[in-house]
Amino acid sequence: MFFVLVDDVEGGAERVCAGCGGRAFLADSEEFWEDADPGEACCPCGSEEFETAVAFSLADDGLVRWVTVGLQCRKDGAAGVYADWKIDYGPTDHLLTMV
Repeated sequence: MFFVLVDDVEGGAERVCAGCGGRAFLADSEEFWEDADPGEACCPCGSEEFETAVAFSLADDGLVRWVTVGLQCRKDGAAGVYADWKIDYGPTDHLLTMV
């Protein structure tokens, strides 16, 4: 279970463990976080605790082209996309392990 900070304009996300407070950036978010304006993700029901998922859209050459962060509310089960961003550089293999 996580609290999640997202910047849905620039793209990027950081998850914070609700239990221990440990923090981790998703994909390449840390590289751009200094310029980001993140806010805490919140479900329409008011809950801020989520399960997280990260999806990658790959180009024909296997490079990551988009990162999408989906969250599912722990209180009511509502799910949605809370942030996504385009990747316009290569190589991108490292992104697949940074979730």
